[in-house]
Amino acid sequence: MQRLAVLAFLVEMAVTFAAIRAENWPEFRGPDRQGNSSEKNLPLKWSQQENIRWKAPIPGDAWSTPIIWGDRVFLTTATDKGESCRIISLETKTGKLLWDKEVFRQKPRKKETRNSYATPSPVTDGERVYAVFSDGSFVAVNFAGETVWTNRDHPFYSQHGLGASPVLSDGVLIMTMDASSEGEDKLVGWQTPWDKSYMLALDAKTGKERWKTMRGVSRISHGTPTLWTEPDGKVQVVSEAGDVVQGFDRDTGEKLWTSEVAGEGKVPSTLVAEGKVFTAGGFRGRESIKAFKLGGRGDLKEANLVWEQKKGNPKVPSMVYVKPFLFTVNDTGFATCLKADTGEVVWNERVSGGFSASPVHADGRIYLLDNNGDTTVIAAGPKYQVLAKNPLGEPVQASMAVSGGRLFIRTGKHLFCVGAGGD
Repeated sequence: MQRLAVLAFLVEMAVTFAAIRAENWPEFRGPDRQGNSSEKNLPLKWSQQENIRWKAPIPGDAWSTPIIWGDRVFLTTATDKGESCRIISLETKTGKLLWDKEVFRQKPRKKETRNSYATPSPVTDGERVYAVFSDGSFVAVNFAGETVWTNRDHPFYSQHGLGASPVLSDGVLIMTMDASSEGEDKLVGWQTPWDKSYMLALDAKTGKERWKTMRGVSRISHGTPTLWTEPDGKVQVVSEAGDVVQGFDRDTGEKLWTSEVAGEGKVPSTLVAEGKVFTAGGFRGRESIKAFKLGGRGDLKEANLVWEQKKGNPKVPSMVYVKPFLFTVNDTGFATCLKADTGEVVWNERVSGGFSASPVHADGRIYLLDNNGDTTVIAAGPKYQVLAKNPLGEPVQASMAVSGGRLFIRTGKHLFCVGAGGD
């Protein structure tokens, strides 16, 4: 009996240590904000009947990505025809519902048919969960689901709805507010550039405004910004909108530089690597991927442009960087591998149907999750190699999350936890 007790204790400790070692997925696109995970031994194959640890029903209409911290999964959703804004917490191990809280109500406005009233992904610092909903309202709750603060001082309107997610860094909650006109001309800010888009930073502790910086003249966008640390240690918020990609001082909001990119309605999120910022998007013949050298100041126009590539451009999914390559997947189902230093196409292959979710890289693999809920797993290398095709059979637009050796996939009505073997 004593031996069995010792064995049980060791097993319990092993599970505990595994949970401690598990990498959190604290915001949209993960711990590096760019779709990369350091997790190993992730599942390669699954289906509705294979390697599904649990499946939990999720109410409402939302395409926000789940986030994970320790033994908790958090999601946002909107029920009651988009009026009820909610945050949900589940156990990562079992999918057990811990709480489902309405944080406030909003008046649903016009949105693009593929969008939802809770598309921005939440973010967490391990103590609180921060969320923003389609009307531009912010909220912070603790891990018990209790509201800490709300901020409804920055109403948002766009004929497409809100698609960007907040970024959290050193106690600052940062959000792009690339909106459009709420007047009779609903195309202002989309087909016609305007001067009312801005970057916003809130104090994560209090919810009060830290800074607000106008972009200048740009068009609406839906991409999430990222961060870049300069050689002197200063942190920039790097963000693109229609017609511009810009850098802002994270602490003061000062606009440091602007470069020109073509195309309205930017959706893919900003990516930085190798001292460059990579942008993608555009519509109506203006689609391209561009690489700009970071470190400049002022109105650079295209003075810092390194390369431009029109092939492989994603209109919705974000790109992922795996040294020395960029991987993209577009709305029509083609995946592309580019050399990050030159933009040269290494390969371009048809994968499956349309894509909205952004690719995820982990353990030498790229996970490509399409709109039908099917995931194609490919090798993250210079040769196109399909490792597995995994169907779920439910519609998907939310990007995948990775933590604790498991994949978390949000479909239209469920959250799936995919993982091989038992605890």
